[in-house]
Amino acid sequence: MLFDPNCRLCPRLSIFLDAVKRSYPIYHARPVPPFGDAKPQLLIVGLAPGLHGANRSGRPFTGDHAGIILYQTLHKFGFSSHPESKAADDDLRLLGCRITNAVKCLPPKNKPEQNEIIMCNRYLQHELESLGDGSSILALGTIAHDACLRALGMRRKDFAFSHGAAHRLPRGRVLHDSYHCSRYNTQTRRLTAEMFDAVFSSIRARLSA
Repeated sequence: MLFDPNCRLCPRLSIFLDAVKRSYPIYHARPVPPFGDAKPQLLIVGLAPGLHGANRSGRPFTGDHAGIILYQTLHKFGFSSHPESKAADDDLRLLGCRITNAVKCLPPKNKPEQNEIIMCNRYLQHELESLGDGSSILALGTIAHDACLRALGMRRKDFAFSHGAAHRLPRGRVLHDSYHCSRYNTQTRRLTAEMFDAVFSSIRARLSA
């Protein structure tokens, strides 16, 4: 199913977003659309919008800590025209890359419920089906990894999440895994810049081969 900017299929999320909009009238506070190249070689899948990040700006990973390392790394490896995403209406362009989320709406406490992940999976399924043969998918965290497998009709037990893993999929596509670039993961050094670079080095080498 194509992305619906007016989706209200998840009652809990819809009610929560209504409340957020009342508290922060200038915030986007709606489902956040994918951003980037219409025909990407690389699709990056995050978890969900952050309250003061994508939920505010209307662009994935824009306005919060997680986006800092992501866009810097995208630029370093030639997937972005600039190393910083400032706002949804800036002149940043993604090059051969597209960013989306497993859940398109901000969840309370940044924790979507399983039924919400499943409900939103129809949109991710369409995004993955639109990818060309030989493309790469980068899942940021276990929830994104599992959502990709669900959308692809693959069994989780056959593709266990592991940072730095590269899982071969039908049609010559590959699912790459990384820890999420959240503030918590980077500050605790569960994910370092060097670890993130290594994942993107693998992706870039594969796509350039």
